[in-house]
This record gives sequence, C-alpha cells and structure tokens, in this order.
Amino acid sequence: MPSRIILAALVLLLLSGASFQTSDDVSAQSSRPFSLPFTAPPGPTTWVMVQWYGNTTFAYVQRLNFYSMGQGLHFGVDLGARCGTTVVAIGDGVVGGGDGPWLSGPHNLMVDHPNGYSSMYGHLLERPKLPRGQVVKKGQPVALSGDPDGTCYSRPHLHLEIRDNTYSHFYNPVNLIEADWDSIALTSSFGRGFERNLDNPRQWQSIYDQPESNGAGPLLNNFARPWPPAPNSR
Repeated sequence: MPSRIILAALVLLLLSGASFQTSDDVSAQSSRPFSLPFTAPPGPTTWVMVQWYGNTTFAYVQRLNFYSMGQGLHFGVDLGARCGTTVVAIGDGVVGGGDGPWLSGPHNLMVDHPNGYSSMYGHLLERPKLPRGQVVKKGQPVALSGDPDGTCYSRPHLHLEIRDNTYSHFYNPVNLIEADWDSIALTSSFGRGFERNLDNPRQWQSIYDQPESNGAGPLLNNFARPWPPAPNSR
C-alpha cells in the first residue's frame, strides 16, 4: 500500500507540472551569485562586450605595462556603452570606497559583498555619490559609465572587475555573473580573441577557462612562442 501512495503522489506532481531542482541546478545558481551591471539587455543600441577577462591579445601586448598588476591578464571585462549609462550593483553589498587606488580612472567605485567578493566599477563618468559604508542592493543604480579618456567619444565603456575582499585577487566575471554569455559573445565587437601559446595552443582559449590572477604576481603569459606575434616577446 505505501508504494501505491508514493506512486500516486509522483503522478500527481508530474500532472501538475511541478519541476525538480537537481543538485547541479543548485550548484550552478550558487556559483553565479551576481547579475549584469546594466538593466538593458546587450545589443547594438545598448551595450556590447569590447574586451573579455583574461589572456586577450591586447592584454598580451600590454602585459608588461597596463596589465602587469593582473599578472599580464586583462583583469576585468569591458562593456561598451554610451557615457551616462546607468550602472547598477551586481549584488548586495556595502560601498568600500570611491575614486580609490584601483586604476580604471577617471573615477571608480568599489562594492564589498558579504560572500567574500568585491566588485569594482571603473571608467566612470563622475565621482561616485555613494559614501563609504553605504549599503546597496543588487540592481540598485550606483554610478554612470564614462570614458577612460574623459572624452565620451574615444572609447566609452565600463570596466568591471570581481576581486576578493582584500582587493588583491582577481576572478573571471563570466563565471560569477548570471548571463547568457554565449549570446553576448556572438554580438561582441571583440573579434581578435585570446593570445595563443604555440607550446600549448589550447590553453586559455575560451571565455570560461581564463585563469584567476593575483595583483603584482609574476607574469602568467610570457610565452616563448606567442601567436599572434607581439612586441616584448621573449
């Protein structure tokens, strides 16, 4: 009799359209705790990806200069958007500071999250108005996107980083932000892709498998045989 009751209950659940969450579903949700920094969906009239996190070809060329802090990697994602586009917090947190020593000027904002991560929003249009210690919620407007050159026509974009709460360790935002990254990649204006190590040609060639990095650590990508060829190669 108990087995018949259990079977009947399962049939009723299936007929009601109930869905079951597997452990993999729960794991995927918990591993991507953040949302995108813009409320509008990506597209040619809103925003596009202009540089991924990681071993990009541009970062490789500048690995001894701009990106030495990230061990030669581009340590965030660059999202092209018009100056003045509203930037929202990617998760609940507390403002860690504005216009701090985190590069990506002319203005930046750091938000500390209770799960051990911090998000940094760079190349902002103006000095952030939120004071240090201000509590913010996921999706709350926190800043306006700008241009690193302060012109609003040369290369306007938001530089978004995810670090640990010490600000010294960088993570790939693609693996922590819930988004349809494959579709975003299809509309991306970033066409050159990632620098290739001819001694290990499949290394770091996906938007998902880029390595984490530590501030001011040794270069991760000083390849003996890079492709495309780049200046400052060994």
